[in-house]
Amino acid sequence: MLSPTQTTVLTDRPEDLARAGALLAAGALVAFPTETVYGLGADATNPEAIARLYAAKGRPHFNPLIAHVARTEEAFALGDFPPEARILAEAFWPGPLTLVVPARAGSPVCELARAGLDSVAIRVPDHPVARAILQAAGRPVAAPSANRSGHVSASNARHVEEDLAGRIAALVDGGATPIGVESTIVGCLGGVITLLRPGGIPREAIEAKLGRALEAASTDAGKPLAPGRLSSHYAPQHGVRLNATALRPGEAYLGFGSAEPGGAEPVAAMNLSQTGDLAEAASRLYGCLRTLDSLPSAGIAVAPLPGTGLGEAIQDRLLRAAAPREAPESVAPATLAKGA
Repeated sequence: MLSPTQTTVLTDRPEDLARAGALLAAGALVAFPTETVYGLGADATNPEAIARLYAAKGRPHFNPLIAHVARTEEAFALGDFPPEARILAEAFWPGPLTLVVPARAGSPVCELARAGLDSVAIRVPDHPVARAILQAAGRPVAAPSANRSGHVSASNARHVEEDLAGRIAALVDGGATPIGVESTIVGCLGGVITLLRPGGIPREAIEAKLGRALEAASTDAGKPLAPGRLSSHYAPQHGVRLNATALRPGEAYLGFGSAEPGGAEPVAAMNLSQTGDLAEAASRLYGCLRTLDSLPSAGIAVAPLPGTGLGEAIQDRLLRAAAPREAPESVAPATLAKGA
């Protein structure tokens, strides 16, 4: 049982960011913004802190986590980067890209954070608050999305409070996150470069930098290879119906673009982007889902969206939000990485 605690809300002032880093270094849990979503931070070198992180999220399985560091040079000290991984790191860090590479011998990222694997997932975030906190902590920080396990990810401080108030030491309020969906995860293992999770950097940009196509991740068969690969994930409490061009009685509506749905009148409606801007849609996705989920309805109908660029990541999240729910005891441990 997780012992309740008083969650302190901190600002983005330098003294508060230094305090957040000191709390992390002391083994406490601190939520903070990144450019993707809010992360729930814990010292990635401290198994006890990582165990408390899993308890706070309410997840019974110990999944591998993404280690966040402030500088690319620090990342290179954690793993063995093959040439392709170095190309991607130099092109996209700091930024919304996670690379999974072989762990270096003696890597400070603890086995619990890596789930006992010989690989390590690493990211250098591109957010001034996150990087200042990481510099103050002076160590790799694991930071999965700052929400209860299986819930919709948090894209502002209020979302974090709704899920984690009283379960973590501190929350740094840095405003809304600019991208709004988690990082893209690319595996660089055994000479194979694999897209494990679409995210904040489109597949097309990564393939253009590599000069070749990314491999598709193999079917997980109950053992997800990366965060967000459970068939049911990012899930509102209400059911989600995709590619809706007409509404059913009692449904709420999540639109995209200017097209109006036919059918029944929605009980509530929001639009990811009236102009059809995928970047705006990504930044609004989790906030819109949380708002519509808080209202009484027969379910959430979602308009069709394109599947290219950031649309691939948005569609991935919506497909998992719409999938049948899985009982917690049926969820097997992941085998690569979980994080923002």
